[in-house]
Amino acid sequence: MAVTTTNAEVALKSYYLPAITDQLDKSISPFFARIRKTTTDVSGKEVRKLVRYGMNGGISAGTETGELPGAGPNSYAVFYTPLKNFYGTIEISDKAIRASATEAGAFVSLLNDEMNGLIESASFNFNRMLFGDGTGKLATINGNASFAHYYVDSVKNLIEGMVVDVVGTSGSVIATSRTIETVDREKKIISLSGSDMSSPANYTLVVQDSKDLELTGLGCIFRESGSLYGQRIENSHWLKPNMYNDIGDIDEMKIQTAIDEVEERTGSKINFIMCSWGVRRALFNVLSKSRVLEPMTLEGGFKALNFNGIPVVADRFCPEGTMYLLNTDDFAIHQLCDWQWLEGEDGKILKQVAGKPVFTATLVKYADLMCYRPAGQAMLSGITEA
Repeated sequence: MAVTTTNAEVALKSYYLPAITDQLDKSISPFFARIRKTTTDVSGKEVRKLVRYGMNGGISAGTETGELPGAGPNSYAVFYTPLKNFYGTIEISDKAIRASATEAGAFVSLLNDEMNGLIESASFNFNRMLFGDGTGKLATINGNASFAHYYVDSVKNLIEGMVVDVVGTSGSVIATSRTIETVDREKKIISLSGSDMSSPANYTLVVQDSKDLELTGLGCIFRESGSLYGQRIENSHWLKPNMYNDIGDIDEMKIQTAIDEVEERTGSKINFIMCSWGVRRALFNVLSKSRVLEPMTLEGGFKALNFNGIPVVADRFCPEGTMYLLNTDDFAIHQLCDWQWLEGEDGKILKQVAGKPVFTATLVKYADLMCYRPAGQAMLSGITEA
């Protein structure tokens, strides 16, 4: 059968979409795989979740014939967040379609390559956003290294091929659609396409068109002040997670103390630990001195270190010297729908780019991350890495 855009669309909808959805839900990261995905509490373009905090006050001990306790209603707050818009686009040239028109296997290989690239890119960026603060910030430029080459404070979130915008010190976007062409991870130098920028110190990089539009990540949740889900953090202690700074050398007692204090204060049960690679190595050194370490296998096939029955995983986007102690039952991805192809009014997902012999298809997801009990989570920072 000859390859056409029509049967290519059928393949994208019926074969590739279920595989992409399953792979993204399970392979983005161990943390993402454990978080519940739900369409509940989604209303129109936003998520509104009624969250209970504190305790019902209608309890007392009394005499045999005395007054019954007065009613003490639950305390509630409404968490609110707009659904964030996530897009991933593939591109296939008309020439590639025609070149493989009589050879279905060649076209399947072409689609497989495009899908793998899309999954890799979506996984990288979605996992990165889980640790972000919603602003889309990737790194800060510290100054010029040479023509179109710049020193940056961190290369953790950067990779060749990313298309970024440059945000000036005033907060406005001053350059758009610059491609990261090279990343020198040792020297923390990157090169960008386009003309050279003079005196770019303290400029920031964000993913193209994404400034202040990204997921409500852990960077939004683990802070002392500001707004979270429409509530002021500084006005509500039950919104503040437990944060321990300047830990230094990690040991079992420091971790267990933080876990115990979270449970004592909120009743939350820590069931998942995330940290940077260097922190996991430091913890491994500590634990291996007193026991034989048996790895745990998590959903999605991820391997984890075992800390008293709690899985410990390292994540490439976790800030250096940091460990998160989480109850994943308190988190959910609220979504309008799972990943879907963007369809036109005619129902088609492959569309020709105006004036170009190229067809594109765009994967979409409308969702945001919500934590119902921030005070039931903890973070250790300033840990000495190994």
